Amino acid sequence: MMAPYWKKRNINAAEALSQRSRGISGSLTRLNLKVLRDILVQENRDFSKVCSKTSKSQIMYENGKIYLENYVRCYNCVHSKPHILYNLPKRCKTEKFEDALLCQCPLENTLASPSDQKSSLLALTGNNWLYRLSDATGQELEGVFLSSKHKFKYLSWDVSQEIFYVKSVQSKDNPRARQYMKERLALGMASTLLKGKKVGEFPFGIPVNIQITERPPVLFEVPCSNTGVQIGGFPWHYIHTPPQKRHQGTHHICSLRNRTMATNGIQNMNCCSLESDVIFLHPDDSGRIIHVGPSTINILKILGGLSSKVVEDFSMSTRQHNIPTSQVTVTSSGRTVKRRIQQLDDDPDQETFRMVEYEDELDLLAVVVTNGADGEGRARIQLHDNQSGCILKTVDLSETWDETFRHDLVFDKDTIVHIEQKDTNVCCHVYKLQAANI
Repeated sequence: MMAPYWKKRNINAAEALSQRSRGISGSLTRLNLKVLRDILVQENRDFSKVCSKTSKSQIMYENGKIYLENYVRCYNCVHSKPHILYNLPKRCKTEKFEDALLCQCPLENTLASPSDQKSSLLALTGNNWLYRLSDATGQELEGVFLSSKHKFKYLSWDVSQEIFYVKSVQSKDNPRARQYMKERLALGMASTLLKGKKVGEFPFGIPVNIQITERPPVLFEVPCSNTGVQIGGFPWHYIHTPPQKRHQGTHHICSLRNRTMATNGIQNMNCCSLESDVIFLHPDDSGRIIHVGPSTINILKILGGLSSKVVEDFSMSTRQHNIPTSQVTVTSSGRTVKRRIQQLDDDPDQETFRMVEYEDELDLLAVVVTNGADGEGRARIQLHDNQSGCILKTVDLSETWDETFRHDLVFDKDTIVHIEQKDTNVCCHVYKLQAANI
């Protein structure tokens, strides 16, 4: 028999763009990211703080950009040091941006305007206008008025359907206003519901015209605590905490097909801490589960078969020693009384896991570890291999870490962003990968 003949297949530009839109990056992109990962874990490379920004309002990071002052000011973080990209005129209170989303067009589609092919920022204002702004200059590209009757405040993605939606605050409407779909609408078209006026124009906006005639059938129902239900894994499972008090602090992993408990399906950290442990489906779409406690992080996987089983893929632990400490009290008669107190697992004086972030392009887990043993809260970021859990690099944050404030962390290839709510200010610290001082 002749050996099979293998030939490298060339693909045209249209197919390459289509694959890229589906997340199939291609060998060149994968090679570039592998090179970046190899550089990142080298001993002569380190993350160094390059700038800090402070704002009275929320600070957001998205796709290599930092947005301050309710998205009015934008900094580009792609280069070695962030620089101002644009600064929009200050907006009055009624016109300020309530929420925003970064929007990118599928590369294989050709749109009417060249500006439509580039990244845009969808911004929702306090007076119910939805704007599309250039992500590079902040220039207004398009505007749609939503409604003069409903207060819209939130923007979000429906990832599975590749659409975004605008959500209003709750309002009390009369039954007539709650009637639902009578006419299919499109932005800019004339509508009989608006007496011939165009949809999306001021002051008419987009009419509500959906009519729900009956309750939709229930597809899945399970009693659970207020932590909610998560569905995912291979095969399909759901994670929940039953509402009964005896189940508090436990997480039950059950088959979605027949609702039976998986073997080893009750996960309990048995931790004594102020903050409860967190469990969630791994964002790498591997079907694994991440269970984060103050001193342990377990990466779990589900084995299928006639009866599913939950097993540990790998685990990470902090260097903490939870031992009883003594508190000495002297009575009025001079007698010494000693009481033994159990130290909390997330006590600020010892190493504690605080959060886990996943960098999908480099396949790395960024784990935040805090330690206040020296009397001042310090934090470091441990970069772990997502497949084995092996620690590849440690990054010490130069700023202190106060557990009484809210903290957010973003790990984006060669950039680490730490955002903290500090008293009345929001602080943003940017770290970039650089050659270490030798």
